[in-house]
Amino acid sequence: MDSTQLPDDMKARLSQRWTLVVACTAVTLVMGSLASLYTVLPSIAADTGADEVQLTWVVDGYTLTLACLVLPAGALGDRYGRRGTLIVGLLVFVLATAFPLLVHDPVTLIASRAVAGAGAALVMPSTLSLLTADFPPSLRGRAVGIWAASVAVGGAAGMVGAGLLLKYWSWLSVFIGMAAAGAVLLGLAFTIPESRAERRPALDPIGSALVVAGIGLIVYGATEVPIRGWLNPVVIGSFGGGIAAMAGFSAVELRLRQPLLDVRLLARRGFGSATFAITVTFAAMFGAFLLLVQHLQLVLGYAPLVSAFAITPLGGPMIVISLVSPRLTDRFGMRLVTVAGLAILAAGLFGIGLQGIHSDYLTVLWPLLVMSVGLGLCMAPTTAAIVADTPLEKQGVAAAVNDAAREVGAAFGVAVAGSVLAAGYMSRIKPLLPGLTRQERGPVSDSLAATQEFAHRVGPSAQPLVDFTKAALIHGITQASVVLAAITMAGAVLVALWAPGKRP
Repeated sequence: MDSTQLPDDMKARLSQRWTLVVACTAVTLVMGSLASLYTVLPSIAADTGADEVQLTWVVDGYTLTLACLVLPAGALGDRYGRRGTLIVGLLVFVLATAFPLLVHDPVTLIASRAVAGAGAALVMPSTLSLLTADFPPSLRGRAVGIWAASVAVGGAAGMVGAGLLLKYWSWLSVFIGMAAAGAVLLGLAFTIPESRAERRPALDPIGSALVVAGIGLIVYGATEVPIRGWLNPVVIGSFGGGIAAMAGFSAVELRLRQPLLDVRLLARRGFGSATFAITVTFAAMFGAFLLLVQHLQLVLGYAPLVSAFAITPLGGPMIVISLVSPRLTDRFGMRLVTVAGLAILAAGLFGIGLQGIHSDYLTVLWPLLVMSVGLGLCMAPTTAAIVADTPLEKQGVAAAVNDAAREVGAAFGVAVAGSVLAAGYMSRIKPLLPGLTRQERGPVSDSLAATQEFAHRVGPSAQPLVDFTKAALIHGITQASVVLAAITMAGAVLVALWAPGKRP
């Protein structure tokens, strides 16, 4: 039967499912583009001569631009059309991702990644707001659950895909793959229906500038913490400036008839607690990723591709539970489901801290699966609560708040995990340093990776040094995982007091 002869309700269902496929694939690409770069950084350094600071900004330039621009990008989608914003975002992403194929010195690479982050900022809120505006309330929860699972799966898919490409080709093949996937999605985006607010909201240039400055400074400060420390003037200045800009943003928004974001929404129990919970969830998840990658590669000795595959079981339970969690939320309420998810996530984080120098993969797998259950319970209900507490004409901004909370949470999670890990490592290494030669002291002070490289040059005589620094790294991982678990559990307690219960 021709598609034109199908009943209207069947046409609508098919259109909704196709929109869901395109939107979830697009957000998977955006997240995969971020994670894939972690795998290719060593190859980029070898080929381009990039130093450690430049390598950091190859990743952080994308993340920082995405976090800064996501709220104004969501507002553009509400006003001018979410599909159109998605198309523009994919076009910018494809062009910026393909540019390093022509010129790939470190500075150009950082700039192109920042522009790709701007494209990603247009894509992310558009994908979620297309779903929330297109799906009826009865089906919206499941669609949001699939979208939330796609965000997390994108990270693992990016690392695995990049690892497979690096096995056979150079790091440029990763950029070719991302650009090609983006080009295909760009064509498919023209096949989904347009969606925009019936009452086109006004733009808010002053609020947009303040929120870009506020989020940008806060995320920048968080990314600098593992390098500079929490008390460094640059970090303190960034956090102070970011908080001041966000205070100015709140003051401006309260005075406008059509603000970029009605900050009064944060006083609503559903919106406010869900935004806080998703921030804590992503802080825990990305902090755990940092610890797991260090353990898998430096302690267990896995290659980057193998370590990426080792993390992929995280997606299994999470995807299944993300599909079920909207029904659980309808039955038991957001508070019970989210608090249970955060508590389970904290248990998984604590399990990461139980690793020892002779642990095997099975001791890593069970906390990974426990975390997966917790993430599945948290992601869909919190995203749905943010969307449900926002007016229909502001769905793009609601999606952007959800995305911004994820990016800020991820930055803080990496900052906390990285700084505690470094402090724990150095606390064990410091008493050893006076007894080492100058040749040994440098690599041991730097990291376990540097010590292993030194031992590779020296030979078996340096093995006791490697074992000692490996134990020091395990000590740092244990401390960092316990801190992350405590933060997550404290977040669960706060959500239990703040979030709404079961709605009648």
